[in-house]
Amino acid sequence: MTDMFRDTGTEDRVAFEESEERDDELQTELRPVTAMKPPAYVPVQVRAYDGPSGQPGGSVLVQHTTVNVITEPPKDHFIWSLLCFLYSHPWCCLGLAALIYSIKARDRKVAGDLEGARRHGLTARGLNIAATFLFAIGFVIVIIRVL
Repeated sequence: MTDMFRDTGTEDRVAFEESEERDDELQTELRPVTAMKPPAYVPVQVRAYDGPSGQPGGSVLVQHTTVNVITEPPKDHFIWSLLCFLYSHPWCCLGLAALIYSIKARDRKVAGDLEGARRHGLTARGLNIAATFLFAIGFVIVIIRVL
C-alpha cells in the first residue's frame, strides 16, 4: 500500500489519497488538513515587565548585589607565640598562654572551624603583643641598670 500526498491547488488544503490496490478493504478518503505555513513576518512585541503576575501594584524594581569576599585563612601566630614563650618565660606566663591559644587556633583551623580559629588567633595575638611589650620594657630596664 502506498501513501501519497497531493496538493489540490489551494494553499490551505492538502488531500490525503491512498492507492487503490486494496480498494476492497479500504476506501479512499479525502480529509482537509490545514497547511502549516509560518507567516512571512511576525512583529516583535516589546512589553515592559510588570512584576510577578497575580500581585497588585505597579512595576517592581529588584536589584541584586553580589559581594565577593575573599577570606584568607585565620592566622595562628604560632612562631611569635613560641618566641614570646622562650624569651619572656622567666618573667611572666603570657608567652605560655599565647602559645596555648596559638595551638588551639591551629587545631580549629585544621578541623574546619574558621570562626573559632580566628577568635583563638586574635586572643593569641593580643597575648603576644602584651608579652612582647613587657619583654621590651624589661629588656630596656635591664640595659639601663647595667650601664
